Amino acid sequence: MRLLDRYIFRQVSLAFLLCLTVLTLLIWLIAALRDFNLITAQGQSILVFATISSLALPSLVVIIAPVALFVAIVWALNRLNSDSELVVMNASGWSPGRLILPFAVLTSLVALGTGALTIYGQPASQHELRYWLTKVSADVISKIVREGQFTTVQGGITFHVRERRPNGALLGIFVQDARAKDQSLTYIAERGQVIETKGQPSPTEGGVATSDGLFLILEKGSVQRESSGSSSDSSIVAFEHYAIDLSQLIDDADVTHFKPRERYTSELLGFDPTAPGNAGEAGRVRSELVERFVAPLYPVAFMFVALAALGQARTTRQSRASALNIAIAAIIALRIVGFFMTQSLSVRSIAGAVAGFAVPIGVCLFCALIIFGVIRPRLPRPVAALGERAAALAQRLRPQPVGGASGS
Repeated sequence: MRLLDRYIFRQVSLAFLLCLTVLTLLIWLIAALRDFNLITAQGQSILVFATISSLALPSLVVIIAPVALFVAIVWALNRLNSDSELVVMNASGWSPGRLILPFAVLTSLVALGTGALTIYGQPASQHELRYWLTKVSADVISKIVREGQFTTVQGGITFHVRERRPNGALLGIFVQDARAKDQSLTYIAERGQVIETKGQPSPTEGGVATSDGLFLILEKGSVQRESSGSSSDSSIVAFEHYAIDLSQLIDDADVTHFKPRERYTSELLGFDPTAPGNAGEAGRVRSELVERFVAPLYPVAFMFVALAALGQARTTRQSRASALNIAIAAIIALRIVGFFMTQSLSVRSIAGAVAGFAVPIGVCLFCALIIFGVIRPRLPRPVAALGERAAALAQRLRPQPVGGASGS
């Protein structure tokens, strides 16, 4: 690139990085605050919270990057026009193709980065996010060991712990198992502890077993068994040691089955609709593939929209507000239509998947015809007049420098 190309590239690149960073951090912070209950309500550590919230960053960047690129290009074009640099470029014989070059280089980099995220980074992060969320939901210890709270898990087991010691000992334990319809078990113990056995003998109600698992060991307590129905009776049995198997509360069914959005691209490309568990997911898999491969086209489409609307040099008397508003409306409509194509029509048929690619490509071709002067669209007179009035009103409301009129 020449000196002027590098100058424009540097200006728009810095604006893009700043906009991308600010928007990503802002939206990430809002999303992270929504997941703060991992610490406050589920007893997880700061590390788990930071890991889960950070795994959402690739998905955010994929959505924000095209918008940040559009904002950066619009800002750069407005600055070049307000400093009369676009006028000088046109007067010196710069063609529209020459003006596109520095913007196209940055757009290509953004498109490549977006493609890498959608094809590799985002599926990996979603895959890992599902693992962490399943691990948190299956973390029985964090659910039952809450001092002074009654916590119900697995549809009928209620835990209460009066105090938790630093060494892991639990004091004042109350457990009620009401999962069975005709029987209720209530455990009360002075103390206890949660232990995990791996390849070691594990205590059970009848003695010792060799299976691995997670157990709540109760000491010095009693168990009350109450039966309902025609033969209703109750009994209380005191014990010195008693073990409750907590492994039965952990459901790993969701770990082995991932949604199409959480699968790797290679898995989606090799999807077998006849395999067990894949019935009815062919449309969703096709929709996810279309969304991943069409995402890099949106930065390119946004660049063409910005250049078609604001790439021509204009004097200070010519309002750019109408063109800017039309460009903003165009990218919003483009994203809505593209989302409808990929999330709805492509699920139903292959024609919808083709339309998902045709929308951004068609916008790029149409805007290219405008940039190179093949098509010269004109705004309706009422719309142009409304934009000029808004610009004039904004000019009058702009504060004037002190002493600016007396200097003449």
